[in-house]
Amino acid sequence: MKFLLTAINAKYIHSNPAVYSLYAYSEADYAQMMEIAEFTINQRTEDILAQIYRRKPDAIGLSCYIWNWNAVTELLAELPKVLPKADIWLGGPQVSYNAPQILEEFPAVKGIMIGEGEITFREILEKYRMQDAQDFSSVAGLCIRSGYTAQRDMTDLDAVPFFYRNMEVFRNRILYYESSRGCPYRCSYCLSSVDKKLRFRSIDLVKAELDFFLEKKVPQVKFVDRTFNCVHEHAMAIWQYLSEHDNGITNFHFEISADLITEEELALLKTLRPGQVQFEIGVQSANQKTLEAIRRKTDLGKLEYVVSEIRKSRNIHQHLDLIAGLPYEDYQSFADSFNRVYAMQPDQLQLGFLKVLSGTPIARQTEEFGIFYTERPPYEVLYTRWLSYGDVIRLKRIEEMVEVYYNSNQFVHTLARLVRAFDSPFAMFEALADEHEKKGYFLNSPSRAYRYEILLEFSEAYDSGKRQMYAELLTYDLFLRENMKTRPDFCRSLAGEDYRAFRHGFYHSKEQVEKYLPGLREYDARALLGMTHIEVFSRPVWEQCRGGEEDGQECGEVYVLFDYSRKDPLTKDAYTVCVGGYSSIV
Repeated sequence: MKFLLTAINAKYIHSNPAVYSLYAYSEADYAQMMEIAEFTINQRTEDILAQIYRRKPDAIGLSCYIWNWNAVTELLAELPKVLPKADIWLGGPQVSYNAPQILEEFPAVKGIMIGEGEITFREILEKYRMQDAQDFSSVAGLCIRSGYTAQRDMTDLDAVPFFYRNMEVFRNRILYYESSRGCPYRCSYCLSSVDKKLRFRSIDLVKAELDFFLEKKVPQVKFVDRTFNCVHEHAMAIWQYLSEHDNGITNFHFEISADLITEEELALLKTLRPGQVQFEIGVQSANQKTLEAIRRKTDLGKLEYVVSEIRKSRNIHQHLDLIAGLPYEDYQSFADSFNRVYAMQPDQLQLGFLKVLSGTPIARQTEEFGIFYTERPPYEVLYTRWLSYGDVIRLKRIEEMVEVYYNSNQFVHTLARLVRAFDSPFAMFEALADEHEKKGYFLNSPSRAYRYEILLEFSEAYDSGKRQMYAELLTYDLFLRENMKTRPDFCRSLAGEDYRAFRHGFYHSKEQVEKYLPGLREYDARALLGMTHIEVFSRPVWEQCRGGEEDGQECGEVYVLFDYSRKDPLTKDAYTVCVGGYSSIV
C-alpha cells in the first residue's frame, strides 16, 4: 500500500511543513507506506497529474490552501480518471471549515482531515494496514460521506517529531518552524481565531532544534507561530538563546505584535546581530472603529514607539502590514492608515487586501458589512459598504507602486526627498500610480534600470526645477545596489581628467586603500575597480547628510566610494564613505 502525501506550493523555494509533519509523526511504524511529492502552482496540471500517476499510489493526500486550491480542483477532476482505484483525501485550512460542501462538490474525495492531522493521518494508515479501509467512522477528526466523526483532541506539540533531518530535501528552500500553535487573539478575518487553544513546544526541545539549524548554518528559518511574542517568557527564552548562540549567518523570521513588546525585550533585541532576526508586524488599520469591528486589540501608540525603538538600532528588518477592505475603512481612512504606517519608516510596507476565508467570523458578517468578494481563491474583497470597486482597483495600482518604488529599497534617498513635494506619502504613490496608468507602464512593465528614468521624469513633473538634484539622488541610489557598468543618461559623465586622476591616485595609494578598504588591501587596483566604485556628487545625497539640506544645495565636488564587499545586512546597500572633496564633510 502506498499513500502519497502531495503538496502544491506557491513557489519552488517554499516547502510544505504539513506533509513533512504528517510523514514524520507516522514514520517509525509506517515508513514503507508513505511517500511525499511536492510541486508548485506554476507547473502545468497535466505534468503534476503525470508525475502522480507514475508513482502508482493507492491513496493520495492533498494539502489544500487558498493559493493552491485552483490547482487542486483541477487535479480532483482528472485523478479519478487516471487512477480510478486510488482513494483521495484532503486536508488543510481550505477544506477544514466547509468540508461537507467540498465532499458534495467532489464525489471522488473519500474524506477530509479536519484541523491538525498528525494523529488522524496515523490512524488512517493503520486502517489501510489492517485492510479495514471501508469504514473510517471510528477515526476522530474526519469528515466522511456519513458525516463528521468524533472531534480530535489537540495534539501535544512535544509529541510531533522534528522533521528537518535530511537537509538535502530542503536545499535552497525556506525552512518553516513552529514553537507554538494557536493564537490568543480573535481577529475576525483570521483562521487562527478558530483555534481556541494556545500550545507551546517545550523550550528545551525548541533550543535543541534551533541548534540543528545553527549547526547546519541554514540561511533562514521562518517561525510560523501566529503571534510569537504573546507569552513574554517564551519569546524571551528563544531570543536570548539566539543571542547567545548566533552563528553569524542564519536569519530568523517572527510574526509579532509590536505593542506587546516589553522594555526588557527591547533591550535584548537591540543586542542582536544586524540581520539575525526580522519581524512581520500586522498593523492592518489605524482606524480605531475598524480595529474594534475586526476584534483586534492594538495600542497604536505603543506599536509606533516599539517600531521606532527597533529602527534606531538598525539591526532588525521590520515588515509592516495593512489590509484594505476592512469594515469602516473607506478610501480616505485607508490613506490615513497608510500615512501613519509610512511615518514609522518600515523596511517594507505591505498593502494587502481582505481575504474572506471560510470559517472565519468575518465570513459570517459579509452581509452586515456589505462585503463582496471573488467566488474563487483567494476570495479577495471586491468592494464593501465603505470602499467601492473603483477604489479597490486604484489601491491595487498604488500597491504595485509601493512594491516597485518603496519595498524594493532601490530608491530610498530619492523618495525621502521627493515625498516633500506632496501633501502626504499616500498622495505621492497615488500620483505615481496615475502617471504609470497614463504612460501605459502597467501594461508594458519597464525594466528595473528604466524605472530610475521614470522616477526622474516624475520628479521633474511634480517638483520642477530640481532635475540635477534628483539625478544625483537617483545616481546614489543606483550605485548603492550595484556597480553599474552601463551608466544611464542622467548620471554625470566620469570622462573628465580630474575624476580619472583622482580615481587612479586613490586605487594606487596603499595609504588610501588601507584607510578606506582595509578588508581588500591584498587586491591590486584592477581588482579593486571591480569590487568598488567612486562616484562624484555635488550635493549631500549620502546617508549621513540625508535631509540635512532642504533643497539639496550644491556643496562642491565630493568623491564617494561604494564598497560592494561590505553590504548593509538589512538593506543590502553597499558601504559608502566620502573619500575626497568638500573638506567639512570628509
